[in-house]
Amino acid sequence: MSIKSSELILNPDGSIYHLNLRPEHIANDIIFVGDQYRVDKVTKHFDSIEFSTQKREFKTTTGTYKGKRLSVISTGIGPDNIDIVLNELDALVNIDLNTRKVKDTHTSLNIVRIGTSGSLQTDIPVDSFLMSSHALDINGMLHFYQADTISHVDIERAFVAHTNWNPKKAYPIVISNGEILDQKIATSIVYKGMTATAGGFYGPQGRILRLPLEDHDLNAKIDSFNHNGIRVTNLEMETSAIYGLSKLLGHQACSMNAIIANRANGTFSADPGKVVAELIEYTLNKLVE
Repeated sequence: MSIKSSELILNPDGSIYHLNLRPEHIANDIIFVGDQYRVDKVTKHFDSIEFSTQKREFKTTTGTYKGKRLSVISTGIGPDNIDIVLNELDALVNIDLNTRKVKDTHTSLNIVRIGTSGSLQTDIPVDSFLMSSHALDINGMLHFYQADTISHVDIERAFVAHTNWNPKKAYPIVISNGEILDQKIATSIVYKGMTATAGGFYGPQGRILRLPLEDHDLNAKIDSFNHNGIRVTNLEMETSAIYGLSKLLGHQACSMNAIIANRANGTFSADPGKVVAELIEYTLNKLVE
């Protein structure tokens, strides 16, 4: 059955609606960055550039690095943007845009996020690299999909009990990263932990300016959670959506975080641009090994 035009929206040139991309524009190995200006910070290392486009905050550049074809895409901020980016990328490789039918043969993408984050643990310092072994979804976006098939129920229940989670909030979902990418990218210099993904920057991440929080102690509860050695190491706004949608759609995903702040001890990197640049080079080189 063909997918209706209202559900799979294409531009007049045949490109997918938000990303402004056609299937030939993307590689199977894709790097996500949040900031559109960070795309060039990644692709400046490329040997060659074959394509680049931008629509709204979604900038895409495809080229080669040490002979490997890669695409770099800026997603903007938040799980809602990830919902757009991942569904449209999957459509490019797994739906025939001419017939609007799902292809018989599935294509799996390798998706690596390179982002910044703040550590929640005193022993994970600023200027370090952290890989998200798991993602803790506390924003609710994944509840619109059949996520029960990919979640870690035992960790979820332990977290709910530990935090006395308000049932009026979206129930937490825990998803692991893509094992193949984990093995490819992880080394002894990379910390690992569970990344919590919030739906906002201020209240959802425990920041107070003028508005009081529903649970003033929630960040402390999150920081102290430990389930069989799995603890929440950092907090950001994209990883759980990337992991959840990638698992559901049959793609590999891994989130690499440049730790630029430590909220446990109140420190901030003296040169956040340097650690981001180092993480970009580290990740690029691991992808081509």
